[in-house]
Amino acid sequence: MRDNDVHARVPDSGASGDDDGSSGTSTGSAADLSGAPSGRTESGDPWDDGLIARRVSETSAAERFLAVETRASVAQPVTPLAYDGRLRSRLDALRELVGLSRTRLDSKTLAEAGRVLDEAAARRRLSGQHTVVAVAGATGSGKSTLFNALAGVAISETGVRRPTTAAPIACSWSDGAATLIDRLGIPGRLRRRPLQSLEAEAQLRGLVLVDLPDHDSAAVQHREQVDRILALVDAVIWVVDPEKYADAILHERYLRPLAGHAEVMFVVLNQVDRLPGEAAHQVLDDLRRLLDEDGIALGEYGEPGATVLALSALTGDGVGELREVLGQFVAERGAPARRVRADLDAAAARLWPVYANQRSAGLSEQARDEFAARLADAVGATAAGEAAERAWLRNANRACGTPWLRLWRWYQDRSEPPTGRLALAAPVDEEATARQRVEQAVRILSERAATGLPVPWAQAVREAAVRGAQGLPEALDELAVRAGAPTGRPPRPGWWPVAVLAQAAMTVLQVLGGLWLLGQIIGFMAPNLGVPVLLMVIGIVGGPAVEWGCRLAARGPARRYGCEAERRLREAAAGCGRARVLDPVAAELLRYREVREQYGRVLGAAPVG
Repeated sequence: MRDNDVHARVPDSGASGDDDGSSGTSTGSAADLSGAPSGRTESGDPWDDGLIARRVSETSAAERFLAVETRASVAQPVTPLAYDGRLRSRLDALRELVGLSRTRLDSKTLAEAGRVLDEAAARRRLSGQHTVVAVAGATGSGKSTLFNALAGVAISETGVRRPTTAAPIACSWSDGAATLIDRLGIPGRLRRRPLQSLEAEAQLRGLVLVDLPDHDSAAVQHREQVDRILALVDAVIWVVDPEKYADAILHERYLRPLAGHAEVMFVVLNQVDRLPGEAAHQVLDDLRRLLDEDGIALGEYGEPGATVLALSALTGDGVGELREVLGQFVAERGAPARRVRADLDAAAARLWPVYANQRSAGLSEQARDEFAARLADAVGATAAGEAAERAWLRNANRACGTPWLRLWRWYQDRSEPPTGRLALAAPVDEEATARQRVEQAVRILSERAATGLPVPWAQAVREAAVRGAQGLPEALDELAVRAGAPTGRPPRPGWWPVAVLAQAAMTVLQVLGGLWLLGQIIGFMAPNLGVPVLLMVIGIVGGPAVEWGCRLAARGPARRYGCEAERRLREAAAGCGRARVLDPVAAELLRYREVREQYGRVLGAAPVG
């Protein structure tokens, strides 16, 4: 039978799941379970289990402190842990943050935050009157010896065989810690309750001390147990020795990653009895230097941080000081909340790359206007406006031109082939160019919106823009047909009838003068060249003059008509781009701003910029 099961001979009988720390149970109670009188077997012979029984008998005879396996007793009312308002607010913010981010971040990124929330909720339901402290250390550091020294009795096995501690052992100084130890997964046969004086028990009342396997053990399952329990305890005592206090595994795997947990950390330099003279102070100073390099704040001069002590668990030198400091630490009952706060800080620090950026998220008005302008160029809004302006001028010229010129234009239109009068479809290369312009506009917008954002949110913005760009060129083509082409005849200003009447009068003068001259030639009228020639000259010169004046007067209305057509097409293109691209991108940016503000609440500070 292994030595670390020395105190596990008492049958479990309800101890495995209900460690309430009952002090009314002694080592002699093993006989009660078998039905035999205390200290004897059923045959009446003294109970003897070899070396184990002899050790128990010897310590009983010497009236030394005993440690008994905890037994089931009447359930004690447990006061659950209470977090302060600020910590509750930060946890609620983290829970909201995780919920908002599940569709944007992968589960691996949010795993640590979810674990912190689960463990914080689980710890809050358990006793707030107890503090769970783990004793961790490397092989040969003497952590089990220190564990026994603090308990006042040999509970955890010590010796030269490595690894010595194969499974975690829990020791509780008061009732009500059963659920806490259940959470650690420590079976009842490995739970102890030291039988000490009332003064000694009062000093550490509320303490649950856990002796862990060696963190550098050759057995993988031992290291896994250490990592698992270290994530659940309220505080940890790191035991180092003069030979391995600078071990890279300790500092790189544990101390450095747990630097933010300095307020719930004790670092004990053990075996100082092996150091001569001032060597103990030199090693202790070097240990402090290494801790400072690890980023661990040292609790000196009243500042919050890790407690660093030097002692010898074998000789007892400095153990009393550790008991006193540990007693004050437990009496404050603030370690569980500080541990949760440190876990929350660590989880928030891991999430910094996916929530923090160097600028405010959003699209400027300039970026929006430039996107709309690029879409308008893609649909040919400027060209459509110019075409509308030319159409208005052409109609004005036709309405206000001389009849002879209008007749000539009509003849030209009739003599041209039909293909010259029909609108041809846009060439294929022009359509491809327009599509490329749309894609370029979307790409530029998405890059501007994603610039400076954390990678996951920048990717989400780009994906939203790409989804919106699907079908956008076709939608813009439809808009160009509906909104770009003028419907019906352009409107006519009020001066058009006057110009038409003036042009008709000039034509009448020309016809009248011509008929007058013709009558004189055939002898129908008396010769008088002055008047008919004057009438013809007035009509011939007046007609073009009226047309020229109307063309000047038509420039302003034609320009306004073209600008209106261009504006309608630009607004239609901008509305289409806003609905398909800008709004989805803005929604992603708004979602990011929400989670960033929530992340600021998780940090317990103002929203990050």
